[in-house]
Amino acid sequence: MSEIESHKCSLDKGKGRGVRTMLIRKIEVFLRHTRMPPTKFGRLATRDPRFVLDLRNGRTPRPSTEKRVEHFMNEYREMTNAY
Repeated sequence: MSEIESHKCSLDKGKGRGVRTMLIRKIEVFLRHTRMPPTKFGRLATRDPRFVLDLRNGRTPRPSTEKRVEHFMNEYREMTNAY
């Protein structure tokens, strides 16, 4: 395996971590702006009250879950003019 191939493999391994980090940051901003408790957010967005806590502890969501969460935040912002 060449140096370039091994570098690419190491980048691929960390790919999910970056997605989780981006999503949790967006969620944390959303929670601050809306003053919504994390458990309520999880219940409304994913039907899982532990969702935000699990993300904070390292859970990596599926791409479909990430899309559902993004959609929920966008819809909630539009409905409530949150920010």
